[in-house]
Amino acid sequence: MSIWDRIADALAALAQGEGLSSVFDRLLGVQSTPEKSVAFTIAVIALGAKMAKADGQVTRDEVTAFRRIFAIAEGEEENAARVFNLARQDVAGFDAYARKIAAMFRPEGERLCADDRNTLIDLLEGLFHIAMADGSFHPGEDEFLRQVATIFGLDEGCYRMMRARFVEGAPRDPHDVLGIPRDATLEEARAAWRMAVKDSHPDAMIARGVPAEAIKLAEGRLIAINAAWEEISGRRAA
Repeated sequence: MSIWDRIADALAALAQGEGLSSVFDRLLGVQSTPEKSVAFTIAVIALGAKMAKADGQVTRDEVTAFRRIFAIAEGEEENAARVFNLARQDVAGFDAYARKIAAMFRPEGERLCADDRNTLIDLLEGLFHIAMADGSFHPGEDEFLRQVATIFGLDEGCYRMMRARFVEGAPRDPHDVLGIPRDATLEEARAAWRMAVKDSHPDAMIARGVPAEAIKLAEGRLIAINAAWEEISGRRAA
């Protein structure tokens, strides 16, 4: 049974009046990997749907970006669209879904490991792509993404790093792009640059579960990372 078959089965519960958020919670309570994968997929789609509404309207470009980033398999568009539309209408706010996702990676009281942190950054990056799909960055989208980053356990520096990479006209300090303090040494900058390049390698992203279709989105990330390193190293050499 594919993950989309499982999602279709889970959505059958909605016919009984059960909300999307409660369907998620019930799936999350089942101690099996397939059901948890379904729960995660539902939560990600819900978060993406609510991201598309953050500026007050859902555009065709945003929906297209969502379909590209989250790799909806051919023949499964109907199930994905149903989850997407239900999420837009669900009474649960985006913060509720963000907390559900965060709890899957970082149980209360536990630290976020490096691999899980990178997975959450990949997800936030996908949301940035949806936000920028219509060519503008609305204050509502900025607030949405900042709150999601906080709920995920990603600090302000990480959020500035993401915004600097994606938002045209945003403050683009190269230190923010590499996620390092402004007083970092050249060696620290070089180490951050190498780690960022490594984390953005297709093999590393696939290992974290990023869909193959979304790997192409890392190209823009790498351009920003390399430009930041060139700027920092160039300043020091001058």
